[in-house]
Amino acid sequence: MQHLSIFPVLIPLLFGAIMLLPPISRNINYQRIASVIGTLFMLMSTATLLYKVNAEGVQLYALGGWQAPFGIALVADRVSSLMVLLTSFMSFAIMLYAVSGQDKGGAYFHPLFMFEIMGINGAFLTGDIFNLFVFFEVLLIASYALLIHAGGKQKTQATLHYVILNLVGSSFFLFGLGILYGTLGTLNMADMAIKVGQLQGETATLAKTGALLLLVVFGLKAAMLPMHFWLPKTYASASAPVAALFAIMTKVGIYSIFRVYTVIFGEHAGELANIATPWLWPLALLTITIGSIGVFASPGIKTLSANLVIVSSGSLLACAAINSEEATSAALYYMVHSTLASAALFLLADVMSRQRGKAEDRFVRSRPFAQPRLLGFAFAILALSLVGMPPLSGFVGKIMILQATQSSAQTMWVWPLILLGSLAALIIFSRAGTTLFWRHNGSVTAEAEPAKKLEIAGIALLILASPLLVLFGGDVSEYTQLAASYLHDIQPLPMVYYQE
Repeated sequence: MQHLSIFPVLIPLLFGAIMLLPPISRNINYQRIASVIGTLFMLMSTATLLYKVNAEGVQLYALGGWQAPFGIALVADRVSSLMVLLTSFMSFAIMLYAVSGQDKGGAYFHPLFMFEIMGINGAFLTGDIFNLFVFFEVLLIASYALLIHAGGKQKTQATLHYVILNLVGSSFFLFGLGILYGTLGTLNMADMAIKVGQLQGETATLAKTGALLLLVVFGLKAAMLPMHFWLPKTYASASAPVAALFAIMTKVGIYSIFRVYTVIFGEHAGELANIATPWLWPLALLTITIGSIGVFASPGIKTLSANLVIVSSGSLLACAAINSEEATSAALYYMVHSTLASAALFLLADVMSRQRGKAEDRFVRSRPFAQPRLLGFAFAILALSLVGMPPLSGFVGKIMILQATQSSAQTMWVWPLILLGSLAALIIFSRAGTTLFWRHNGSVTAEAEPAKKLEIAGIALLILASPLLVLFGGDVSEYTQLAASYLHDIQPLPMVYYQE
């Protein structure tokens, strides 16, 4: 139990390394078994970690016994443990889908998938900004290879744009880290939170420059306007399991914004207090607007799913701009909902595409589905959830965001854009459902590939999360409120150290 904090990083690292070694590396069935077992172990360990953190408080794991701020520290609090549990649950469901045959398009899918999870979990758990950069690079390197899984000209072109942008972002990240280390003398988040309030004059101005450079980097990861343009084409061109896994990628950027600009540059930061808020407000609202326009213009389900990710990112950035415990609590709830629902829609789009032949997932007339009732039911549930209709989790999440607005000015800007974004999603889902399920040419062909049992199981797990988030909404919202109150607490963080 003392080592639980490192399990979300250690398990995917070990399983990914094992799958690179013979005889497992030479047998796809062995890799599938190892991946399912690895993601299941990770799900069990992260669920136990969340229970332990909720019962006992923050857990800090100092690797090698080197204490913060000098050593590598992993911090498991209510926020980070929730995010690694979300990643683990989603990864297990996606892996069930992938082992049905979607992992055959290229080599090393399974180890790369594990290394991607390792980087994501490490980014959520790290208590040091430099190690956040390291885990960013781990997940990015794995994502580069995963994006070109199954090959193709379109994937290669989209991946090239993605790689170039993220290399530039990594350079900005290093510049920002260098400036902050030069002014504060530390990159440990808890230590920075204490020292940042003491900065004055030119030193504070220099630190502000470093902090805003980090905002650019996190905004790129979060698909914040104007750095969002890479996302629709990149996500739409990726294979279904990869696109579904990438639904959590933008949340890494969102999480980093909440963590850095609440814990370090929050109310207590003196001259640097809330430095991100003036930038987040207009960019968040514009991100929702552009994402909603993209939803209207989407030619197919994959592109629609990608643009809905942008809308959800804008909504979460608006919560970060509101900068209150209620807004952070709403953001955590909505983050869980939107991540799982978006991942499910990417997987469902792949199943629908395989049953429509050359029409794929585009909103055009085509042959009917081989499984119209099953796909229609899943599509309807996801549409209602992503639009924000009761009684599913999207409705609860958006209501929480709307209720978190604190002033008439915030209400005047946030409410119309959130509601108009929901209206845009409602219109496009209605159009999509009508075209895909009611407008047919011919009959079902022999080439139409029905969804396999494990594919259905993976999608069903992700869809089931939406009603469960409502059924257990009281407990979930209470947890997110406690997590938000801890994140906004300016008192020194209570930490439990484990020494090797």
